[in-house]
Amino acid sequence: MQKTFLIEGMDCADCARHVEEGVQKLPGVQFARVDFATAQLVLEGEIDETSLHQRVQALGYRLKNESTPVPEKPESFWLGLGRYLLSEGETRLALLGGAFLLISAVLRFFAGTSTIALGLQLVALGLAGYPIARSALANLFINRSISINLLMTLAAIGAVIIGESGEAATLIFLFALAEALEGYSTDRARRTLNGLQNLTPTHALRLGADGEHRVPVQALSPGDRVRVRPGERIPVDGVVQSGTSDVNQAPITGESLPVFKQPGDSVFAGTVNGNGALDIQVTRLAKDSTLARIVQMVTEAQGRRAHLQRWIDRFAAFYTPAVVGIAFLVAVIPPLFFHQPFWNTPEAHGWLYRALALLVIACPCALVISAPVTILSGLTAAARQGVLIKGGVYLETLARVKRVAFDKTGTLTLGKPVLTDHRAVDCPGCEDRSACPACRDVLALAAALERASAHPLAHAVVFASQAQGVHQRYPTAQNLTTLNGGGIQGWIEQDVVTLGSHTLFEKQFPHSAALCAQVETLEQTGETTMLLSQNGTVRGYLAVADEIRPESRQVVDDLHRLGIRTVMLTGDHPAAAQRVARQLGVDEVRAGLLPEQKLQAVEELARADGTLAMLGDGINDTPALSAAQVGIAVGGASNAQAMETADVVLLGGDLSKLPYTLRLARFVMRLIRQNVVFSLGIKALFLVLAVLGVATLWMAVLADMGVSLLVIFNGLRPLRFPQGTLHPNG
Repeated sequence: MQKTFLIEGMDCADCARHVEEGVQKLPGVQFARVDFATAQLVLEGEIDETSLHQRVQALGYRLKNESTPVPEKPESFWLGLGRYLLSEGETRLALLGGAFLLISAVLRFFAGTSTIALGLQLVALGLAGYPIARSALANLFINRSISINLLMTLAAIGAVIIGESGEAATLIFLFALAEALEGYSTDRARRTLNGLQNLTPTHALRLGADGEHRVPVQALSPGDRVRVRPGERIPVDGVVQSGTSDVNQAPITGESLPVFKQPGDSVFAGTVNGNGALDIQVTRLAKDSTLARIVQMVTEAQGRRAHLQRWIDRFAAFYTPAVVGIAFLVAVIPPLFFHQPFWNTPEAHGWLYRALALLVIACPCALVISAPVTILSGLTAAARQGVLIKGGVYLETLARVKRVAFDKTGTLTLGKPVLTDHRAVDCPGCEDRSACPACRDVLALAAALERASAHPLAHAVVFASQAQGVHQRYPTAQNLTTLNGGGIQGWIEQDVVTLGSHTLFEKQFPHSAALCAQVETLEQTGETTMLLSQNGTVRGYLAVADEIRPESRQVVDDLHRLGIRTVMLTGDHPAAAQRVARQLGVDEVRAGLLPEQKLQAVEELARADGTLAMLGDGINDTPALSAAQVGIAVGGASNAQAMETADVVLLGGDLSKLPYTLRLARFVMRLIRQNVVFSLGIKALFLVLAVLGVATLWMAVLADMGVSLLVIFNGLRPLRFPQGTLHPNG
């Protein structure tokens, strides 16, 4: 049985690792995973929750079982920090210790009362240091590992031994304050993800035989009807039963403009209703809504860590014990072999003090926090724009993409044919077909034949006739007959009208060589042609082609500016594929591919380029999406299969989110590298200063605190990442 708990008090990924190791050792626990980014403990097995609470508390943290987070009002950073400091038991002790430390400093400055000041310093050290020392010893005995808290405890004890009680108390107070600052900043980062979940209202107006009833959304079942008033958030996934309105779907799909909804249209929980009231039939439970699944997938994505993040975690696991060993050598070797002072002297810090400073400086907080906060920010920023990325590993892969492979139909095109041309035999050579009476008549006759058909090509003809205002010129054809060879025939008023393929007309309806050449030219460019005859006389032709997405050309251009090559993989006719590729500027085309051939092409391109992203509709392209290093499904907010199978989902079907996602991925990985280099660089500098005897204990903890906070704030920058086009290098 799997249970989920929230862990309070974790301020870095090292804390999460210690909790995970400690819980894993409890009897009955089969599996335990603690995700620092979301502060969640996922547990499998049979275990007494009292024992679990005691173990987590012994390690210095707190555990509480929660369901949906309670929405919080926005507050300023400093007001929120003050509230956070006063709400935590450990920080209250640290603040009390800081007060005693301040009093001791005042006494020493004005009265020179060293004995009382010393006593106050030791009290301050005990108050602020008790939670830190308790956690350090518990982790040492339970997990058999050296934690950051143990480094600080050793440094403080060493400082007291060498007579630096004031500096020891200052060290522990600043460390506790730094941990609180890190914890609060990280908690704000976590709330960016919770903010997505909190978009869903807690109650809804359910419609019954006796009127409206306000009920919790968890009480709604599929088939229930709810009413959403103008300006309210839609509480559940459902289908509009009555009413029309514009709905802002940006929280789910990232669409910048509201979408018009009418009866029969799907709506999503968390979206905002416009000016009209909507009655909606519930289609999913609240816990299974699209928004809830997005939040769940982003949360689960934390477990799919990027390679760089896993390297940082492994490095930190060996780094801390190594630092203790190095500090021991720094304290012992110079006094033993080079006659250097072990204790402090009036002229300089002794080597024990330098070793203690080294322990403080080497604290790996900034290093281990650099990746998870940044990746969480990146995943959340993408989700806000309607892009679901299912893990840091895919974010890292997207940053390395060198080539993008597109499916054609439904990806670069809308998968919906439109009328591109129509011409009458007796057309005088007009440029504007919609103004030519003869050409308009050909379209009107074809629409009268196709009006009763459900074929996509028929829809294209009828839609074009409506756009040109000729759809009612003739009544709907009667006695329709489907012809072998690709065509349809029927009676319109007193005339027999036939619409069919070029092959059919070559056999049954003679036509001029000039018309034949025009049709063949269109077919060579990938368009589908249909000829029309009236009482056996050929009247003209119509040409239909798949409509290209409006944003496709800009997307391909943006990818090229990012230095990414493009290729189209399609089962469509080569001529049709080449026509689309020429219009969009795609680098390479592979057409006429069967599904297994498309899969082979993806595998070949992946081997050649190293990192390949494949875009498809998430259903029939599933094998090819799986073969690529990262599979991207276009569309999916209403498509459960696309959300489950692809590594990345463009929820609104907006292809323009692709360049944004690639630039965001590059930005996130660049920030992680900056954080790692900055963390290690500052620590290396202060390690040198510590060994030289320049750095003091309080300087060391301030440097560590400053680096940690800068890393956190730098890691939050993806939340403000712009969607517009940036520099070609991302």
